[in-house]
Amino acid sequence: MATIAITLGEPAGIGPDTVAACLQEPSPHQRVIIGCARTLHERAEQLGIPLALAPYSGASGRSEPQIIDCPCAKKVEAGRLDPANTESVLKSLKFAADGALRSEFDAIVTAPVQKSVINDSGYPFTGHTEYFAEAAGCAKVVMMLAANTLRVALVTTHLPLHAVPKAITSANLRETLSITHSALISQFGIAKPRIAVLGLNPHAGEGGHLGSEEIDVISPTIRVLQGEGMDLLGPLPADTAFQPFILDQVDAVVAQYHDQGLPVLKYAGFGESVNITLGLPFIRTSVDHGTALDLAGTGKAKTGSLIAAFRLACLLAENRT
Repeated sequence: MATIAITLGEPAGIGPDTVAACLQEPSPHQRVIIGCARTLHERAEQLGIPLALAPYSGASGRSEPQIIDCPCAKKVEAGRLDPANTESVLKSLKFAADGALRSEFDAIVTAPVQKSVINDSGYPFTGHTEYFAEAAGCAKVVMMLAANTLRVALVTTHLPLHAVPKAITSANLRETLSITHSALISQFGIAKPRIAVLGLNPHAGEGGHLGSEEIDVISPTIRVLQGEGMDLLGPLPADTAFQPFILDQVDAVVAQYHDQGLPVLKYAGFGESVNITLGLPFIRTSVDHGTALDLAGTGKAKTGSLIAAFRLACLLAENRT
């Protein structure tokens, strides 16, 4: 049995909706919800979802869900942000990170937060990924999204397009591929992973006629890592790499920037795909969507991504064990 922490996310968003729905699924693993207990119970009641949670008392060896209460300062109204409740959100992330670093939790699953309201309340915050990386003291982590058997990891994440080429360095690419390779072995249980690496430019640079990054950085780095034993394919043109005859040969695709790889993945599985942070000393999965304030409390929010994130966290925890 694994112990999986699930953070509630932005209380005014669909985090409480999706967490309440996720708890309706039977699971052999222990679930520990971290967030405002009052908000979760009120949202579940609003949606007509039965909910029974016990206060957290440590690893119990039972699968009944428990909760670590991080009370909101103000009563939460679905769909309406309130900066006064930011401390509850950040406290839930701290409890989750501290517990995972103590090996009290085998994995963390995060419902979406609203970055803007956290920053508006005076706390500099760029995202879950950066928060957990800093908490764990990791200089480099990798964002991967997965939809069924399609896995896409990113060399660069939230950068404006004009800044991407300078960020495609040999060191950055090497770290990304090394972290991805290690995670495929240790978390996904793939003994000898094969990774497809995309080029940066159209047609993977067309032999230097459409850009030199493939010649100067990407190909040399691939050759070095191949010499160290990694099974890498590329650099491949992004417009043809996501064909079945390529994907059937590989366990993951490494894209050079956010909108090179993720549109394909989200087309294949939006609402069911999972965001995974690789390179942390603990497992962290998340949803593939935002807080959807307009859907909070309406019963119209899709819950598949959080359920998929929880299931994958359980599987990765089992593989790691």
